[in-house]
Amino acid sequence: MELTHYSDMAVRLVNTEQPERGEDTLTSVESVKELCGRNVQMARRATEADVGRLRGVRTRLRAVFSAASEGDETRAVDLLNSLLMEFPTSPQISGHGDLDQEGRPRWHMHLAEHPVTTAAGYAATACMGLAFHLTDLGVDRLGICQASPCSQAYLDTSTNRSRRYCSDRCATRANVAAYRARKRLESGEEPDRARSATSGRTAESTQRTASRNDR
Repeated sequence: MELTHYSDMAVRLVNTEQPERGEDTLTSVESVKELCGRNVQMARRATEADVGRLRGVRTRLRAVFSAASEGDETRAVDLLNSLLMEFPTSPQISGHGDLDQEGRPRWHMHLAEHPVTTAAGYAATACMGLAFHLTDLGVDRLGICQASPCSQAYLDTSTNRSRRYCSDRCATRANVAAYRARKRLESGEEPDRARSATSGRTAESTQRTASRNDR
């Protein structure tokens, strides 16, 4: 089953919005069609109403990724289960006409959706794909980028489950920011220590002068 493709649909939908930056690319029927990608049949049904419907699903899917990123596995699963109940889909065996070397069909599992709206079809497929990804690889594989102000969702496919950023670009930016913060802290501490040492020597000198005058 093309699990990566289906779970990526959930990521693509969530990432049509950047809340921290006030950006939203899901604003028209054309953007809905673009989101559908190669699914021509799904895109053909798109209407203006699907924009608002998909935005609602997007908010709920972001909550799934956020809960997983915060380590609240039960909440992430509960939120995704709620979406699965609202947007059901059915698995079917498909071959798409592909044949192997011996001329036999390359059968595989396919998620079939039979809704009347593009939004419902997209939500059903995306949520089921995300559910397969979650149960197969773990809830901790779902994340929200930690490089502020980016808040893109991602699926962690690293071998050691160590991913914290949506891209190499964000990882580099976060590392550079952390390095600069450490340098600022270090440069701020050195003058403080120097001032403390100078103050100590001045106080000691003043005390010695006062002692001589008292004599």
